[in-house]
Amino acid sequence: MTQQMNTTGRRVVANLSLSLDGRVSGVGGEFDMGWIVPHAVTDAAREHMIRVTGPATTALLGRKNYQGFGGFWPAVAKDENADPRDRAFSEWLNAVEKVVFSTTLTDAPWENSRIAGGSPASVVRELRERPGGDIIVLASISVIQALLEAGELDRLSITLCPEVAGGGRRLFDDGLPAASWSLTDMATTESGAICLIYDRK
Repeated sequence: MTQQMNTTGRRVVANLSLSLDGRVSGVGGEFDMGWIVPHAVTDAAREHMIRVTGPATTALLGRKNYQGFGGFWPAVAKDENADPRDRAFSEWLNAVEKVVFSTTLTDAPWENSRIAGGSPASVVRELRERPGGDIIVLASISVIQALLEAGELDRLSITLCPEVAGGGRRLFDDGLPAASWSLTDMATTESGAICLIYDRK
């Protein structure tokens, strides 16, 4: 399906994985994400990631994801044994503008990175005024929730995993403003996960 650019400014996309019971992490805490891994390494999931991130020229990350991604992905681009799609994602991630939301970091050493000077919503409003492609949030739930609350998300890219986490952090907390979304793309992976793309109506 052809992706259309947002005609009113840069499109803001949230990309994340979700359990059947609406969790983004498991009962063991925010790093309990082992149930996601089998669904992230399939051919269809990798292709979905390339398709979703390809139009983006800015990535938004919270501190923990920035440090976690930064400890793994930069070297994958030159790893001849890595899946070609993982290498392509690594190359994109190294090259893309990375905006990090943190109150504790004083340095962002990964190339093309900077620490944000405001809230996610204010930074996104500023970025929308600049030329560029999509602005994508890579699985940083605190950033995604802040943008949902502010009405600053245009697209939700959700990989729905056929797992019941049984507890853990939810994506949709009570109190978020009501919103309607339209399903614009869907693909099923070999593991039974469903890659869903919803655009805000």
